Amino acid sequence: MTPEHRIPTHRNRLTELLGTEIPVVLGPFGGVSSVELTAAVSDGGGLGSYGLYGYTAEAIRDTAARLRKATAKPFALNLWIPTGDETTSVPTEDYEKYAETLKPYFDEVGVPVPDMPGRYMPDYHEQVAATLEAGPAVVSFVFGVPAPELVEEAHRRGIAVMGTATTVAEAVALEAGGVDAVVASGMESGGHRVSFLKPAEESLIGTFALVPQVVDAIGIPVIAAGGIVDRRGYAAARALGADAVQVGSAFLATRESAAVPAYRTILHSPAAGTTVLTRVLSGRLARGIPNRIIDELSEAAETAPFPVQNWLTGRFRPQAAAQGNTDLMSLWAGQGAPLIRHDSAADVLAELLAGSPA
Repeated sequence: MTPEHRIPTHRNRLTELLGTEIPVVLGPFGGVSSVELTAAVSDGGGLGSYGLYGYTAEAIRDTAARLRKATAKPFALNLWIPTGDETTSVPTEDYEKYAETLKPYFDEVGVPVPDMPGRYMPDYHEQVAATLEAGPAVVSFVFGVPAPELVEEAHRRGIAVMGTATTVAEAVALEAGGVDAVVASGMESGGHRVSFLKPAEESLIGTFALVPQVVDAIGIPVIAAGGIVDRRGYAAARALGADAVQVGSAFLATRESAAVPAYRTILHSPAAGTTVLTRVLSGRLARGIPNRIIDELSEAAETAPFPVQNWLTGRFRPQAAAQGNTDLMSLWAGQGAPLIRHDSAADVLAELLAGSPA
């Protein structure tokens, strides 16, 4: 980090828990996490996070090893907890129907429609075992409360545990489940809405309404997430009682992220001023910048449930990204994206901390 980017420490109970210097957490990205960005945030004094959605146990071990080579500072690994509503299998005729709906997009990017897989997601318990074995400073979860034995084992290994809540009731449940800190994720957040006690559509509470209610309801550290991009959002979240902020879109737009250049360009453009909540790309509610595929699939008679739809679109979206075809990508972004100004992780960190009263 260059001298002009040196950031003073702002320690509090959460930084002490996490072993970081500043109360800033990188949002974990499913599919677009990068070792470079995670390491940059950790090296900058925050908590870099890496999303492990869809990762096999072997891939988790490899990723953790690469992160350790890239940074000696604390980092978090993030897992999705099964909610019980996942569709683990569908009849062949249904799969073929769902695939036929998406065939024009496969054809457009030059990828064959895949045969029906044996499974759509890696085994969660194998993911957990590999993550704990990797021994990150923090393991974070979305879509539920981690099992008591998992929390106990993480603590035995010296790993802090974070959960994510979209309502006060979810935050209370997470605290009762033994987690060490809670991310209060407002509806402004980009990407998937990670609600688990009620449907996501019934859990759309704004960040600055949610955070103080969660702070009042639980006794463990609270991390504010959703729409926080600059020093003003950081200062507001801290003023409302948050111990830290979690930032996604602003970091996703940096050159260290795994987002392709065309995606980053859109995040820096006026197009980022409009986001929608949609299920059509993955089968679960998520916030992103509207594009042609969202428009067209929103009019389709039927799309596959999660994770079938996510698996199917995930077979052509990477090729679309490689081609710079933003019409067929998932352009996840939060409602604060129009405030994005920086293209390096160091500059984002410096901007956020400029709002600190410390």
